[in-house]
Amino acid sequence: MSDDLAWRPGLRHPGHDYKVFTTAFLDAANPRTGAVTRFSLIQCADWVNVIALTTRDEVVMLRQYRPGIDRVCIEIPGGMIDPGEDPVAAAVRELAEETGYGGGRAELIGRTAPNPALQNNALHTVLVTGVSLVAPARPDDGEVLAVYTAPLAEIHRQIRSGEIEHALVVVAFAHLALR
Repeated sequence: MSDDLAWRPGLRHPGHDYKVFTTAFLDAANPRTGAVTRFSLIQCADWVNVIALTTRDEVVMLRQYRPGIDRVCIEIPGGMIDPGEDPVAAAVRELAEETGYGGGRAELIGRTAPNPALQNNALHTVLVTGVSLVAPARPDDGEVLAVYTAPLAEIHRQIRSGEIEHALVVVAFAHLALR
């Protein structure tokens, strides 16, 4: 389907490889004037967020330092999806690695574009119900995590108060609320 708002892509120029993402530039023609503009792009792997509910209906949560805002954030488990990996399988893997929780039933409950103005990737939100602590956590070398559980009502309060400010975490709970 043609869209009269879609810019006409032209030359793509490589940028730099930053290990977790690469940059590129796209020259595209304005659909109304034909004038060419250069857009900056960030090319990332798809991501997964995990809302894990324990057998006692508590949410598995994390606290971790985020250098972009120079403070510790309240989050849910998640990370990059490996090439060829299914989002649900990635969610189960990330949950086990970051928290040691596992078991239960996993289902995809949402998919969003984190920042379509700049990024090409998708964020998948997976709900895993009936989890329990099954092994020690095995976080990556660059992760220092504090794992805990909290009632869902407490998470809602923290989102409303701004204590939970990570946009990708907030959108995950929006998917849960709209489910």
